[in-house]
Amino acid sequence: MSDTLTADVIGRRVEVNGEHATVHFAGVVPPVAGPWLGVEWDNPERGKHDGSHEGTVYFKCRHPTGGSFIRPNKVNFGTDFLTAIKNRYVLEDGPEEDRKEQIVTIGNKPVETIGFDSIMKQQSQLSKLQEVSLRNCAVSCAGEKGGVAEACPNIRKVDLSKNLLSSWDEVIHIADQLRHLEVLNVSENKLKFPSGSVLTGTLSALKVLVLNQTGITWAEVLRCVAGCPGLEELYLESNNIFISERPTDVLQTVKLLDLSSNQLIDENQLYLIAHLPRLEQLILSDTGISSLHFPGAGIGCKTSMFPSLKYLVVNDNQISQWSFFNELEKLPSLRALSCLRNPLTKEDKEAETARLLIIASIGRLKTLNKCEILPEERRRAELDYRKAFGNEWKQAGGHKDPEKNRLSEEFLTAHPRYQFLCLKYGAPEDWELKTQQPLMLKNQLLTLKIKYPHQLDQKVLEKQLPGSMTIQKVKGLLSRLLKVPVSDLLLSYESPKKPGREIELENDLKSLQFYSVENGDCLLVRW
Repeated sequence: MSDTLTADVIGRRVEVNGEHATVHFAGVVPPVAGPWLGVEWDNPERGKHDGSHEGTVYFKCRHPTGGSFIRPNKVNFGTDFLTAIKNRYVLEDGPEEDRKEQIVTIGNKPVETIGFDSIMKQQSQLSKLQEVSLRNCAVSCAGEKGGVAEACPNIRKVDLSKNLLSSWDEVIHIADQLRHLEVLNVSENKLKFPSGSVLTGTLSALKVLVLNQTGITWAEVLRCVAGCPGLEELYLESNNIFISERPTDVLQTVKLLDLSSNQLIDENQLYLIAHLPRLEQLILSDTGISSLHFPGAGIGCKTSMFPSLKYLVVNDNQISQWSFFNELEKLPSLRALSCLRNPLTKEDKEAETARLLIIASIGRLKTLNKCEILPEERRRAELDYRKAFGNEWKQAGGHKDPEKNRLSEEFLTAHPRYQFLCLKYGAPEDWELKTQQPLMLKNQLLTLKIKYPHQLDQKVLEKQLPGSMTIQKVKGLLSRLLKVPVSDLLLSYESPKKPGREIELENDLKSLQFYSVENGDCLLVRW
């Protein structure tokens, strides 16, 4: 840019040596002669002051070292959308092709042209584009009116993240010209959003909108998406969003909503979006959420909130109470959950225990932390849960005869599925309660007999093995004892509780506990 300044530079986004900033001042800064730009850096460590110089405040910064004065000719104000596309996607022609001459008729006159083939080739390349990535290409504006629509009519997906766009209006000027646009990403642009209630421009074909790290507020979100009647996915990560009002006429078609890393969100705000009719995926990672309750839904009942929610992500939060998962059982459509790195689930030594408790707590869950819940794993989880809390159930008034059950409110609140598990598997027997070790003792030692049905001369062994030991490691141990290759070993087990039934241990990655191997059971080893 030249040293000549105009008033419209205020608020513009600029780039200087790879760093982004916003212009807050343009003018003279005495005693040094000549024009200056006062900018606030996105990275405050890049600056030198807070917008003041020798006692005079020229502009204000949010950080005491966020500001700098820079000469205009050192600043890149960016380029327009169409120029950026040509720079990135149009193939350069060789010098010989540029010099080709061609006779064309314009009106009634023959005209000699140079480079006509090159222009036609460029236009053909642009018109075929359907997906465009212009991340970090210093795009600042739409450019000449109608130019984008004419040159790139078939674009369906645009990535404009980390550019120099300064307002939502400028985004609309670009997107309005792309009538087939389905996916738009403008993340990491510090945008000024409209403050009025009416928005110009309707993105009728848009299905996916990504607004991560744009500084948008919830009220601004609702105004912006009013122009996207068919929106299905909305990403709002890292915006310090506070959900301040219930969406009424907007977001009604949204299936996925990402609110990750918005630390101001709490469970009370979630009630405001709980009645979005088509919301199937809700991402709440790193929001600091620790609790969740669905008022009006009693023990064993389903809530009317989040009626279509199938997949919930609550990774990297502060979930420390099992009641959180009891509440999730009330969601009528929930089938998948991700809850990694929470106080209840982040300890490696308790990971398997936590997984089993969650599976037992949420009856319709099919996937947990992106791992499918197989029928045998669910059966094991529910049986272990039934045994682990059996003594507590009995002390709280539980009885094998359902008609004699007098369970306390406290127990029903803490274990809302327990009665159902008793109906499904039968009430726990007294002998189970006496011998059952607590579920939480994941690394309990199991005393097992080891027999060799095909080698009758081999002596029966008795070994103590951790319940968490994988079948692969058991095979490794037996391989060393028997001097037999691991690949030749086949394992199964039988239990005195189930005489005549032999259960294969076919998955090397699963543990003894996974297959419900207990104290006193017998491992059968064949090769």
